[in-house]
Amino acid sequence: MEKPIENYWDLRLKRVRDALEENNFEVFPAKNAAEAGELVEKEIITRLKPKSISWGGSMTFTATGLYDSLRNNSEFEILDTYAKRAAREEVIELRRKALLVDLFFTGTNAVTETGMLVNLDMIGNRVGALTFGPKNVIVLTGRNKIVADLDEAMSRIKDYVAPTNAMRLDMKTPCVSTGCCEDCRSPSRICNTWTITEKSYPKGRVKIVLINEDLGF
Repeated sequence: MEKPIENYWDLRLKRVRDALEENNFEVFPAKNAAEAGELVEKEIITRLKPKSISWGGSMTFTATGLYDSLRNNSEFEILDTYAKRAAREEVIELRRKALLVDLFFTGTNAVTETGMLVNLDMIGNRVGALTFGPKNVIVLTGRNKIVADLDEAMSRIKDYVAPTNAMRLDMKTPCVSTGCCEDCRSPSRICNTWTITEKSYPKGRVKIVLINEDLGF
């Protein structure tokens, strides 16, 4: 067989897509980050016609080019929660307001092969928006986030995602030094709120762009 790795991922992503759609998520496959960004702008946003847009922390979102493309787009009201020059209090207020936008972008920490999203948040704005508030949510995820089940999802997040994100953000937590979760009580702890999204409600509110590329942590 030619290209066995490509064939493997095509088959696995098809199974995951079927499982997600069975759970009422609307799924859009993409070959890579660039294609995902183009698909979102030309197909999904064009169809939804949102008036207001915001986002939660996601390396995959920025990798698609959507952040750079959307943040200065005068066609929409943009609540830029990534704004570097904003004071901490202003950022928190923007994140609160972002819970009521028409369209919210985020990533996910894990996607199970049974079609569920698993996430762990520090503040909760990302998982809060995923759960309720914005009219529509677009979840951008690379194939590296796929796991077998909830147990593997939680292990992946605690043993890998959380420590690497704490390192990326220069947090003052034990895992930055040890490379593994210490179940700490640090004021900078980023592991505070778990969410398991078994199904999208209403059907299709949560749209998943499933990208055939390793992206984010």
